Amino acid sequence: MRVALVHDQLKEFGGAERVLVALKKIFPQSDVYTSFYNPEKLETHNIHFKGWKIFTSWADKIPLLKNIYSPFRFITPWIWESFNFSKYGLVISSSGSYMSKGIITRPETVHISYLHHQPRYLYNYETGSLHELQRYRLFRIYAALVNHCLRQWDYITSQRPDYFIANSEETKKRIEKFYRRDSSVIYPPVNIPNIKPGNKLTSQQGNYYLTVSRLARAKHIDLLIQAANKMKFNLKIVGTGRDENYLQSLKGETVEFLGNIPDPDLSGLYQNAKAFLYSANDEEFGIAPVEAMGYGLPVIAYASGGIKETVKNSINGYLFNKLNPSDLLVKIKQLESLSKENYLEMRKNARKESEKYSFENFKKQILEFTRSKMSS
Repeated sequence: MRVALVHDQLKEFGGAERVLVALKKIFPQSDVYTSFYNPEKLETHNIHFKGWKIFTSWADKIPLLKNIYSPFRFITPWIWESFNFSKYGLVISSSGSYMSKGIITRPETVHISYLHHQPRYLYNYETGSLHELQRYRLFRIYAALVNHCLRQWDYITSQRPDYFIANSEETKKRIEKFYRRDSSVIYPPVNIPNIKPGNKLTSQQGNYYLTVSRLARAKHIDLLIQAANKMKFNLKIVGTGRDENYLQSLKGETVEFLGNIPDPDLSGLYQNAKAFLYSANDEEFGIAPVEAMGYGLPVIAYASGGIKETVKNSINGYLFNKLNPSDLLVKIKQLESLSKENYLEMRKNARKESEKYSFENFKKQILEFTRSKMSS
């Protein structure tokens, strides 16, 4: 049986791309289809895709579309419906904002869609950034018309997959709400280091806080910077994105931008941090906080979306309820006031929580799910 993996686009590396890499490990002989592939923008992360058989869409060959696709999102249906999957017995779409679940497969082909999130811009969720053209009324009218048509197409194509897998209970609720479909929850895999609670890694306390994120509007990194500026704690920020220049302009003397970091170097940053900060709004799961827990890091996060499924308040971290620096600082001060014994206990709990999201668990659940659906 031939297997195809379909992913929205390969132009940046985040949680969804880590899931794709994991799926490729599970199905190593699979072919990969995507709308756009830009190795230069992936920077050091492009090493994950070396040797892959990647098929891109016709739009990938048009420079204007490849580099500035957002204003031309109306072409999305033509992109996904142009692919031919007739030679595959199993197709797994890794679908998010660019709706790769919209592919067309034969009735005898099993199509499983792993949904990271629905297109947020179609359902009034906060998105990564505001396009600069939205300053103009004519463009806003144009965007409203395009989004209306895409929302209809998104619902129609949500009926195409034979089965849905949701990356969290939060996403499962949204699949039921927006698509009227049932789904099974399989949490995404997280890179968990091979360490045991109780050793030096778990008991030590660093002198800085860490966040790993795309530098995009919905991640609210500006809130973390404002808190660091006010309390003068050391904050290291890993990641790049559209808002990088703006965020750089806000930083104080205790804030450091590190850009994209290779995984081996990132491991060292996790090991020596005090805690992980996370301020994303309406995030469906959040891989980076769980990855931090794998190193025994408590997580202080905004209580929104799927993060509430992994961060247990006062057990493996803290949740703050208002998206402002003051609420975040209250929780940071609580962490700072912990005794050494209580801090160590929180780190052990963080590590224990992370072990639920190992690659081995993900692989087992994905194979059990696909085998059961193929046999039925």
